Amino acid sequence: MMGWIEENMPNAYALGWSGDYGWGVAIWQTVYMTAGAAIIGGLIGLLFGIGLVLTADDGIAPNRTTFQILDKVVSVGRAIPFIIMVVAFSPLTQLIVGTTIGTTAALVPLSLGVFPFFARQVQVALLGVDSGKVEAARSFGATNWDIISDVYLREGLAELIRVSTVTLISLVGLTAMAGAIGAGGLGTTAIVTGYQRFQNDVMWLATIIILLFIVLIQFVGDLLARHARHN
Repeated sequence: MMGWIEENMPNAYALGWSGDYGWGVAIWQTVYMTAGAAIIGGLIGLLFGIGLVLTADDGIAPNRTTFQILDKVVSVGRAIPFIIMVVAFSPLTQLIVGTTIGTTAALVPLSLGVFPFFARQVQVALLGVDSGKVEAARSFGATNWDIISDVYLREGLAELIRVSTVTLISLVGLTAMAGAIGAGGLGTTAIVTGYQRFQNDVMWLATIIILLFIVLIQFVGDLLARHARHN
């Protein structure tokens, strides 16, 4: 296998596995950015999504002002193209991380870019929970927290896993875009090392690895969603 790569993809082979620009480093940087932004942006998005469901007019804690604020933040956040968000929030990135270049710096725009998308996905997923179960829980004296944990999150778990899978796949694409502007990872390898230097074998191998990431995420997500649905 390695002999075939060396013969047919000489530039990709020359990068090696280790070193500052090796494949191992690029893959790790992509995993780091994806996981880090998923945790930070995912938690923020989950809170916003739950807040949108709870404070809606037909929610269990209706509050029109809070709902409007959350809804506008999510809508505006989704409307801003990621590449513009990277530039627009570079002062914030500089303030938090101390630099605007690199994988850690990329976590700021990546988290800000993914949380509005995930928040809307969470909202849709939780709205699919049977309202009769919510009303039944309220009639038995359940608190708002009980309804959130025991009804919304438990009943909507399979759908939450599904939308989380979609969000992770979208996030992998964002890390590739961030990599194209200096964040590192497979995006940098594909665009800067491969495309801009006319090393097509590097570009295609990086693209294939990114696709394998996406296939793996989709496979695991579908598996977990089916398990949650059956339970």
